[in-house]
Amino acid sequence: MNKNAANATSVAVANSTKLGKSGMGMLVIFDDPVTKDRNLHSPPVAKANGFYFYDTKDTNDAWFAYTLVFNSSEHKGSINIMGADLVGEKTRDLSVVGGTGDFFLTRGIATFQTDAVEGAKYFRIKMDIKLDYVCHWLTKQD
Repeated sequence: MNKNAANATSVAVANSTKLGKSGMGMLVIFDDPVTKDRNLHSPPVAKANGFYFYDTKDTNDAWFAYTLVFNSSEHKGSINIMGADLVGEKTRDLSVVGGTGDFFLTRGIATFQTDAVEGAKYFRIKMDIKLDYVCHWLTKQD
């Protein structure tokens, strides 16, 4: 048994193919804590739930689809993010394609930057999210 299994936040559910030099075809499901700082043990402000798969033969580029789920006194709801993660680039922009609760119908950009890499299986991503549009519903009470 893997000694780190209790700490794992992702799992490969489909193995890579043998095409090219990358992990093309590997599908990974994740459930990661999101913190405001670089400390894994800081209280999470959200959880990132989703998947990514390696989709190129010669690099470790991936395609992500995930939801940031907020449930705190500051924010409630979710932000949906998807797009290509071109790992060789210093920064990568993914699309914010919607949301719920405080982020209902939101749109914008999530900029990724690799913040840490340890070995072949652990990496940490820094996200800078800029929202262009958030729909705020006003309700009238009679």
